[in-house]
Amino acid sequence: MKTKTILCSLFISILTTTSSFAQYNANASKNIVTEEVQEVYLDEVTGNRKTRTVEKEVASDTYGNAKGNQYDLAIDGAFEGQTIAVLDFCEDGYSFGTAKDALAEKGFSVYRWSKAAPSPDDLQKGLDKSCQLWIISGRNKYLNEKHLAIIKDFFESGRGVYIWGDNQPYYADANFISKALIGIEMTGNTMGDKTVNLQMEEKKAGVTPNHLITTGLQNIYEGITIATLPDHKDLTPIIYGSADNLVTAVYEKDGKRLILDGGFTRLFIKWDTAGTGRYVKNAAAWLVNFERFGDDVVANKGNINLNKK
Repeated sequence: MKTKTILCSLFISILTTTSSFAQYNANASKNIVTEEVQEVYLDEVTGNRKTRTVEKEVASDTYGNAKGNQYDLAIDGAFEGQTIAVLDFCEDGYSFGTAKDALAEKGFSVYRWSKAAPSPDDLQKGLDKSCQLWIISGRNKYLNEKHLAIIKDFFESGRGVYIWGDNQPYYADANFISKALIGIEMTGNTMGDKTVNLQMEEKKAGVTPNHLITTGLQNIYEGITIATLPDHKDLTPIIYGSADNLVTAVYEKDGKRLILDGGFTRLFIKWDTAGTGRYVKNAAAWLVNFERFGDDVVANKGNINLNKK
């Protein structure tokens, strides 16, 4: 009886663990995605044709990344009902539509303030309904101390924050917020406009392997003119630019998650170049912070097949 109880408990534990991460695709954290396929070969000894199972890399898109949404970090529709709040202060004018459409594939809706800061009260109301906040900085500072206090409370609650800047001076609000939240700022004006590959050497150009955000990515466009992040003990690199400068990194500490990025041009220039759509979807899926909030941030299981591969 005791053995039966232990086995039953073990089964329940395994089942719970499996379903807990079912919003992620099976290839989560894998940059190079492979699958088992049947291959016919000629047995050199007998001369007979035989079949064997081998691992082969899945089909790639034009830019060398695994082709198909099933190779993103999260399954389509996994976060239905979750909202991303966006403070968009880029003064140069562009459409956030492509990013919005990509995020919708994973179930996210977007609530966006454009080119002007909302009142602190309106910001609070928007964030009360949101699972994460994205700040796209401009050359001018739009946020004040009251906004900062609200954003800090949001961040401290464990909800994700994505801070986007770009080449100097396009990081006014980015640095205002990132310095207050994690004590780190971006600097500089580096020419990019290249695609970087999977990183082969630490602190050199490329996509950091084996992180949830880089799932399914072997190649990514870095942006045009970009800012640089400092090497810092609290940052985990995600993308090093073609000049070996740190462009994108994540902060994950005490149940809090933040992404700091010096290349916001990826959001609207050369969107169809390597990896941007997948990267944006993966970043949002990571910032949901499922590992902290669990089923509260996952779509209703009655409306979506969370075990879909």
